[in-house]
Amino acid sequence: MQISPSILSADFANLERELDRISNADWAHVDVMDGHFVPNLTLGLPVVEALQKVSPIPLDCHLMIDDPDRWAPSYAEAGAKSVTFHIEAAKNPVALARSLRAAGARAAMALKPKTEFAPYEDLLPELDMVLVMTVEPGFGGQSFMADQMPKVRQVRDAVQRHGGEIWVQVDGGVSAKTIEQCAEAGADVFVAGSAVYGADDAANAIGELRELASQHTH
Repeated sequence: MQISPSILSADFANLERELDRISNADWAHVDVMDGHFVPNLTLGLPVVEALQKVSPIPLDCHLMIDDPDRWAPSYAEAGAKSVTFHIEAAKNPVALARSLRAAGARAAMALKPKTEFAPYEDLLPELDMVLVMTVEPGFGGQSFMADQMPKVRQVRDAVQRHGGEIWVQVDGGVSAKTIEQCAEAGADVFVAGSAVYGADDAANAIGELRELASQHTH
């Protein structure tokens, strides 16, 4: 059970300090938004390169961008250990996943809430992780969509059928209130933003989330 706090909820003026606050997490989740694929605009490659130099934990980059086929491999080359592209934006997901792996990153595919998983199940052998969005991507702090749990379960079942070490990640509204149902449905990597960065003691919040999720190991 891995916790990947989203720095979207961190203090952007003090990112190095904010990364140190989550040094007991498994990953630092970096939301890259381009203002096109999603309405919001966040940080891009230069910031990821800078974060990579100071982060005590590996970077998990979630690219909510148009044309990931062109841009995503640069994030792997910059040192991100996991790079997630949106299947809705990828033109050639197989080639993209292979280029991410070739650059040394785990390759991951993300699904927006309205996107079905079934048409993409045959991509599993090319992937290291599937991200099921539990909010509409674009902004932090939205409320959790419990109606995405059947999709999480569907992905977990498909992973078990296919075999291999493929993680199932959930992102959006994950908190002490919602993490157990995510774990129960089959998720094993949890992105939490405000639930971690909004806490007085981020490290303590991470430990609590991990503990709650671990009660539902598969």
